[in-house]
Amino acid sequence: MIRDQWPVTRLTTTFFLFFLLLAPISTLFAGDAVAIGYNKEGVWTGVTYYASSKPKGDKDYKTENGAREEAMRDLRKRSSYAASTVTILSSSDSTGFVAVGRGKDKSGKDLNVVGRGESQAEADAAAMDELKKSDATQEQKIVYRYFSYGNDSGPS
Repeated sequence: MIRDQWPVTRLTTTFFLFFLLLAPISTLFAGDAVAIGYNKEGVWTGVTYYASSKPKGDKDYKTENGAREEAMRDLRKRSSYAASTVTILSSSDSTGFVAVGRGKDKSGKDLNVVGRGESQAEADAAAMDELKKSDATQEQKIVYRYFSYGNDSGPS
């Protein structure tokens, strides 16, 4: 009986060890996050972001989850109106430029979007394209621009 159970036990042990080896890797991702808060009526009350401003290895460098937490914490701290719901609009673990855009649709409803690129101009264009795709073609503007170091940035 023990001999018949050995392949299952060995397979389970192999998967467990494989998981233990990969678990630390998932915490290496870094970069940025954009958080948005909404009131009880579902109207956005604030938008902010967190970005790793230094390459991997620096004290400012955050994991992607860390960037999400910082963005949500910052939104709650800085918002003029208490948000009943805070969500992550976008996050990334890649090095690059980011633009947060805002526009209004035909009904006057605001929409916030995120564009990413290898240059700031590319990120701005991507945000404007997202607004256009979402029919938020009125009062379009870029509200935030930033650069974030990601997992692929290497040690400082």
